[in-house]
Amino acid sequence: MMHPCSPTLDSARPLSRRALLKGAVLATVAPALWAAPGDEAARPPRRAAIIGHTGGGDYGHGLELVFNDRVGIQVVAVADPDPAGCARAAAASGAAAQYADYREMLERERPELVSIGPRWTDQHHAMVSHALRCDAHVFVEKPFTQTLAEADDLIALAARQRLRIVVAHQMRLAPNILELARQLEAGRLGDLLEMRGYGKQDHRAGGEDMMVLGTHIFHLMRLFAGAPQWCTARVLQDGREITAADACAATEPIGPVAGDEIDAQFAFGGGVFGTFTSRGRMREVTGAWGLELIGSKGRARILANPWPTVLLLDAGAWQETGRAERWVPIAGDWPPETRTLAAANGRLVDDWLAAIATGREPASSGRSAGEAIEMVMAVYQAALARGRVAFPLAERGHPLGG
Repeated sequence: MMHPCSPTLDSARPLSRRALLKGAVLATVAPALWAAPGDEAARPPRRAAIIGHTGGGDYGHGLELVFNDRVGIQVVAVADPDPAGCARAAAASGAAAQYADYREMLERERPELVSIGPRWTDQHHAMVSHALRCDAHVFVEKPFTQTLAEADDLIALAARQRLRIVVAHQMRLAPNILELARQLEAGRLGDLLEMRGYGKQDHRAGGEDMMVLGTHIFHLMRLFAGAPQWCTARVLQDGREITAADACAATEPIGPVAGDEIDAQFAFGGGVFGTFTSRGRMREVTGAWGLELIGSKGRARILANPWPTVLLLDAGAWQETGRAERWVPIAGDWPPETRTLAAANGRLVDDWLAAIATGREPASSGRSAGEAIEMVMAVYQAALARGRVAFPLAERGHPLGG
């Protein structure tokens, strides 16, 4: 059956690590790229819409507000099946109309830009797919999808439609992350040798932590080291290695998860080795969730948040009494207004609009979000197989079923 909003055209190629970094640097001047002075006055405002689900994932991390105070963008509608939640989001965003059904909204309003907010991923594929088929560029909360096959489908559809998907991995464009990437490229840490990622390791430790927060870490790993080559993993449930029968629902609908302890290993090009750990018993030792980079000449630590803390290790020489170590913030002048969630979302929107204008992939694209989901699925595939799995994964379904 033909969808009410129909597809067209061809595909996009994945970007190299260097091209991704170049795109991230360009994002710092994104507004100048997508709208030259006077352009917005000469064209009608871009029509934008918002999809949320109060009580079913809500509006993620401020995704109902991403179009606020933007010249040249008019929020024409918000959709939410809960009338009270819809009214609140409409008031907060300035939406002109309210709908209970996002499909009706998309087909009647025909927005050019859509923000899809729910944290719950059970409807992400349907919501993003419908928006793309109605010729809208999409900004969507993470995790991107429940399965790798769903991510593949949306990435292919966006390519055929010549549309751009951005996923809310806010750390990807944080100025101090970009500065760390520049310094890494310039040899500040020497040769990158190892990356150690940690989840929050709270009550969600294990599979849920990996899907909800580990995707942020995997997204950054690929920024710094490129595509992984293979994965091995041990996933435990109550001290024993999991089987497919251990699949269960998470505390929110994000697809099946398994395990309360995860230790995963990834091999990257150039001899770089990466790990991801989520074990409740490690929480006190590792502290804040995030990523540590170990190079031949230095180390860096990212304490994860929409505005992350980025630290470099100032280490003295080893002596009989040990050695003095001091972690110092990476240098940069970033005022308080750049460190808010609104600013973090704003950087993604600026880059999204620049990508639309220039025809490039956004820095935090649907493709890169799908690659983070692929690393999650590789962990389960490797753990269930009790062996190594290679990238790209041949099996695109969920290893735990569902």
